[in-house]
Amino acid sequence: MSPYAHPELLVDTAWVVAHRGDPNVRLVEVDVDTDGYEQGHIPGAIAWNWTTQLCDTLQRDIVPPGDFRRLMEEAGIANDTTVILYGDNNNWFAAWALWQMKIYDHGDVRLMNGGRRKWLEEGRELTMDVPQIARASYTMHGEPDLSIRAFLDDAQAASTQRNAALVDVRSPDEFTGRIMAPPGLPETCQRGGHVPGARNIPWGKVCNEDGTFKSVDELRALYEGEGVTPDRPAIAYCRIGERSSHTWFVLKYLLGYPDVRNYDGSWTEWGNLVRAPIERAAV
Repeated sequence: MSPYAHPELLVDTAWVVAHRGDPNVRLVEVDVDTDGYEQGHIPGAIAWNWTTQLCDTLQRDIVPPGDFRRLMEEAGIANDTTVILYGDNNNWFAAWALWQMKIYDHGDVRLMNGGRRKWLEEGRELTMDVPQIARASYTMHGEPDLSIRAFLDDAQAASTQRNAALVDVRSPDEFTGRIMAPPGLPETCQRGGHVPGARNIPWGKVCNEDGTFKSVDELRALYEGEGVTPDRPAIAYCRIGERSSHTWFVLKYLLGYPDVRNYDGSWTEWGNLVRAPIERAAV
C-alpha cells in the first residue's frame, strides 16, 4: 500500500494521547459552534467556533491577519507550536482551520485522523474541564499565501476555459439541484445545481466508516477515475467552503497534487449570481 504524500500532516488518536502533556502541542476542537465541545472534549483541548472565530462575517471572508494573530495568541499558540486540529463531521471545520492556518503560513499544523467521531468510537476519555492557557506571542510573516485559495474569477475561468478541474464535493442531490443545502441547514442560495463542467465527487467518499481517511490507492482511484489528475490544477467547492477544504486537504497533502485550491465562496456565491450559468444534469 502506497504511503500518503505528506503523512506528517496527520496524527492518530494514540499520538494525541501520548503527546497531550507536551507544552509545545496545542490541541484544538473546531466546529461550527462549541456545543459539542461543551458536552465533553479531549482533555487539554481548547475550542474554536468556526462562525465567530474563523470567519469575517461582515466581509464574508477568512479572518484578517490581525484577528488571526490574536486568535493564535489567545490560544497559547506561538509560531513554533505544533497545532493538532479535530472536530465533528469527520473534520470538516478542522480542515477549514488548517487551510486558513496554511494561508497564514503556520509551520506545523495537523489533523487528528478520524476527528471527534474516531475518539468517541474508541471510548477514549472526555472532560468538561476547560484548560487555562497562557497567552503566547505570535508574529505574522509576509503576505497570506493565496495560491491555495480560489476566488470567483478562478472558478469562472475553470468553468469556461477548462483550465482546472472543478470538484464539487457536495451530495448528488445538491449537485443535481434537487436540494440546495444539506438537510437541516439554511439554503443561503437562490438556485440549485452546479458549476458547468464540475465533477461530483462527494467529500464523504474519501472516508472510512470510522471517519479516518481511506488509503492513498483508494483515493487516487477515486479522483483519477473522475478525471481529476495531478497534472492539472484542481479547484474544490461545496456550499460554504468547509467540505471543500476537507477535499483540498486530501488532494494536496494525502495525494500530493501540486496545484489545489479551495473555492470557499462555493455554491452560496455562485448560486446567487445574476445570469451565472448553472447545470442540473444528473450525476
